[in-house]
Amino acid sequence: MKKSFTTAGLLFTAFTLYSADIYVSPAGDDRNSGEQGAPKATLTSALRQAREMRRQSLPGVESGVTIHMAPGNYCVYEPVFVRPEDSGTPEAPTVITSDGVAWLNGGVRIDGWKRQGKLLVADVPAFNGRPLDFRQLYVNGKKAVRARDVQDFEKMHRIMSNDPVNEILWVPAEAVKGILKSPYAEMVLHEMWCVANLRIKSIEIHGDSAAVRFHNPESRIQFEHPWPRPMVTTDGHNSAFYLTNAKELLDTPGEWYHDISTRKLYYYPYPGETVTDAVVPAVETLLNVEGTLDRPVENVRFENIGFEYTTWMRPSLMGHVPLQAGMYMTDGYRISPKMERYQNHKLDNQGWLGRPESAVTVSGARDVYFIGCRFEHLGSSGLDYKWGTQGGLVKGCLFRDIAGNGIVAGSFSPGSHETHLPYDPADGRELCSGLIISNNLITDVSNEDWGTLGIAAGYVKGINIEHNEISDVSYSGISLGWGWTRTVNCMRDNRVHANLIHHYARHMYDVAGVYTLGSQPHSWVTENCVRDIYVPGYAHDPKHWFYLYTDEGSSFITVKDNWTESEKFLRNANGPGNVWENNGPNVDSKIKENAGLTKDYQYLKTL
Repeated sequence: MKKSFTTAGLLFTAFTLYSADIYVSPAGDDRNSGEQGAPKATLTSALRQAREMRRQSLPGVESGVTIHMAPGNYCVYEPVFVRPEDSGTPEAPTVITSDGVAWLNGGVRIDGWKRQGKLLVADVPAFNGRPLDFRQLYVNGKKAVRARDVQDFEKMHRIMSNDPVNEILWVPAEAVKGILKSPYAEMVLHEMWCVANLRIKSIEIHGDSAAVRFHNPESRIQFEHPWPRPMVTTDGHNSAFYLTNAKELLDTPGEWYHDISTRKLYYYPYPGETVTDAVVPAVETLLNVEGTLDRPVENVRFENIGFEYTTWMRPSLMGHVPLQAGMYMTDGYRISPKMERYQNHKLDNQGWLGRPESAVTVSGARDVYFIGCRFEHLGSSGLDYKWGTQGGLVKGCLFRDIAGNGIVAGSFSPGSHETHLPYDPADGRELCSGLIISNNLITDVSNEDWGTLGIAAGYVKGINIEHNEISDVSYSGISLGWGWTRTVNCMRDNRVHANLIHHYARHMYDVAGVYTLGSQPHSWVTENCVRDIYVPGYAHDPKHWFYLYTDEGSSFITVKDNWTESEKFLRNANGPGNVWENNGPNVDSKIKENAGLTKDYQYLKTL
């Protein structure tokens, strides 16, 4: 009887609420009507109601449906799904908006802290019926440091040698002797333009050296793949590494450790610090906009919505061995003899890739907008237009404190497509095309997965990346293209214009403010300003950094009128048709002044 009563109530609501406005509040109730005085509690319930209003063509929907979310936190235990049935039209869009910031929040509060010597300890609650594990902790609004062996990365140890046959990294014994009994310790290994997260399986001390072995699948992939590889040089400038996730490393204020066997969380507070707010992330994705090629999600707009507190658990479960831009290898190995490729240099390896999770994903969609939104405290990528998207706009958004890429767009080779092969699907609707990324502030991203970027665009068509400001990134600012091939493929008509990129390459080299790959007919890199590169002492080649960089296969790209501090550029294994014109410090100073956020979006710096 209760079930029947609820169903009847929903139908009654659908027929009596004639407004195209639906209201949601953290203090609401999903059994409410959704009127302003009786708001829903969740976006999921509001979307269902909007879906029913459209399905039944109720009065008002001809002008669109607006879901008004009151400012505040909306905790989620699974992604909010937006489906083709939630679509609007150009004249009558579906709008999810807030007059402040409504946060979709994937975090869980940690309370009940007790003093244990220098440390504070708390019980980790179950989440959704299961023990909770995570890779981030936020204390009083700031990301704490997962316990590690060095605070200053310039003091990282370096590997001694690499033994791929026996799948061993040899390191100084003094570097690892403190974690011999740590069950879940990890090594984060610096490798040219990426870092690998390797779960330590065993450590054997041999005099002043130690043999470190790792779990699979990352051990197999790590020792089979050739690029990027651990550096072992004649001058001792070998690949650096740090160790993390061991209680024995918890020795500095601001650090934390989670003992998953006892479900205890330890935090080393700063002198005089009181923990008033502690949050750990419990979900990987907060919002999933997903349709199909034949029935896309269309004309949906998000305004002033915040997305915060996500994690990404693959590194804890399977390790993380990226190829580039955070795209991790599911398989990769050297081949002999090398593969002949028409009009390209011979290929010495093959690889297949997976894609990190993202706080917000968009697939099979047309004209999905994010305007004035915020993406903060995220454990992998921020916003990802993954596949099959046409149009779309990301404008006036803030991306801050993100472990991986800020914005991702387009395919980076489907999982079953060997990543060096040109990608040119027979059905062009599979592409990410016509996306505009404009006037966004992207800062302090890539702060865990150091090989990621402010904006990573793969196989894209007609993308326009303009007037964004990108700063404090670990690798490059903007990467455009994929495939390492000059063979003409699906990429074309792309534009990177008037962006300000500064304080980049915090941790990695083989880097640039703007970096390109592959053949991209009629594409442009124009009027950007690139300045203030970091100088990490552990970079594999201290001279291998650039302001602008057209890498393997880059073809038919015009690089023009970009202001840089010097003419330090690289054109590596490029194809035909590139034009370089008027780049460097002598470019008109107005270009430097006009790059980055336009006047109406400078306020993002005050948030």
